[in-house]
Amino acid sequence: MKEINIKHINNLHSDALRSLDFYKQEIAILTKRLEEVAADNTGHEAAQKVEHFQNQFLIQRNNIDELKHRIHENLNKIESQVKESAGFISQSSAAENVELYDQYLTEEKIINELRQEFNRFASKWM
Repeated sequence: MKEINIKHINNLHSDALRSLDFYKQEIAILTKRLEEVAADNTGHEAAQKVEHFQNQFLIQRNNIDELKHRIHENLNKIESQVKESAGFISQSSAAENVELYDQYLTEEKIINELRQEFNRFASKWM
C-alpha cells in the first residue's frame, strides 16, 4: 500500500490555495485593464472582445471559488479521517486529492492562456 505523507498533501493544498488567491487578484487587475480598453474603444469588434473577456473573467473567478471550496472540503475530510483512523486516509480521499490537484493545474493553465490572450488583445487596442 502506498503511503502518502499528510504534510505533503497539506503543502500541495496550501500552495494551490495561495496560487488561486493570486490568480483571483490577477483577474481583478485584468478586469480593470479591460474596463480601460472598453472606455477607449467603442467599436463593434472591440466590444465583442470586451464581452468575451468579461465572460471569461467571470467564469474563471467562479471556477477559482468552486475549486477553493472543494479543496477546503477535502482538507477537512482528510483532517477528520486522520484523527479517526490513526493517521490514515481513505483511498477515495487520496484519489480526490489527486483529482483536485489536477483540476488546479488545469485551472492554472487556463488562466495563463487567458492572460496571454488578453495581453495580446490589450496591446492591440490600447
